[in-house]
Amino acid sequence: MEVTGRIIAVLPEQSGVSKAGNEWKKQEYVLETHDQYPKKICFQLFGADRIAQAAIQPGEELTVSFDIESREWQGRWFTSINAWKVERPVAGAPANATGSITPESVMAAPMPAAPDFGAPDPTDDLPF
Repeated sequence: MEVTGRIIAVLPEQSGVSKAGNEWKKQEYVLETHDQYPKKICFQLFGADRIAQAAIQPGEELTVSFDIESREWQGRWFTSINAWKVERPVAGAPANATGSITPESVMAAPMPAAPDFGAPDPTDDLPF
């Protein structure tokens, strides 16, 4: 899945050590969509290298590809939105650089010219 919007919050980086003794880091970000009714989505990047590579700043326009995962713990369910790719729009490209079709892009597209079939041929004897 993917979503496009503006980063409105960069939450503090979290880190720890797993049961196996491996260090881990994650950082959460809040993205606000550009829908008619904007939604706020909190997603996370896992791994120090991914966090450093993305270098996400507040106010940036991003397209985030992510997976949604839920897990049960002590009878309660918790859901995570895990980003696996972060893209910035290309300068000069339309706002929807992902190639997906939106109602706005359909309405903004110019209508093609009607084909010119010419005058009817009087020798055409087909009944339809």
